[in-house]
Amino acid sequence: MVRLKGFILKVQKAKNEDIIVTILSQNSVKKYYRFYGARHSILQLGYLIDFETEESGTYMPQVRRVSHIGFDWLYNREKLMLWHRFISIFEPHFRDINEIEPFYYESLLKAAKRWNKQSAKRLIVETYINILKYEGRILPLSTCVLCKQKIENSISVIDGFLPTHSSCSHTESIEYKAIKRLFEEATTIDLDDNTIDRLYLIALKGFLI
Repeated sequence: MVRLKGFILKVQKAKNEDIIVTILSQNSVKKYYRFYGARHSILQLGYLIDFETEESGTYMPQVRRVSHIGFDWLYNREKLMLWHRFISIFEPHFRDINEIEPFYYESLLKAAKRWNKQSAKRLIVETYINILKYEGRILPLSTCVLCKQKIENSISVIDGFLPTHSSCSHTESIEYKAIKRLFEEATTIDLDDNTIDRLYLIALKGFLI
């Protein structure tokens, strides 16, 4: 048996009261089977758990001896709802991937520890941009992805935080220095709340293939 810690990305009902849970740990994203898992309230979307895995031969590994690693904000309905929405974008991203770098687990853990101290929407945007940077998905702000022309002013972003002219994407413009600082430093400090709301909704669409 192996002892691990990980975030639950998805919970699926199996036969009877059994469930299948997708868990992101430091080095992997895997599906595990849990007999009578529906009876266990700690096997919930987004929860950080400590658990043992047991290989079952021809079938998927089982998760056993589970304990919940809690955070204070779990009792705040709004913050929990935002966490559920955020954590849900990761299962599709890793659907065909088993092995990952520790960066992803550490990024989620860092966000979870700060969730009660900072704006959850700002943390989502900052974590999302950090992952885009890590994966090499950030494009230069100098060129619009729609018309392929130089961006000199009136910048905006679309899905995947791809840069555009606001006129090309028919969206409100974002202050250039603020979006530039977000892309370079992964900080939302210069962005107003209305812009954060827009970027948050883009982040919740997930990662472009």
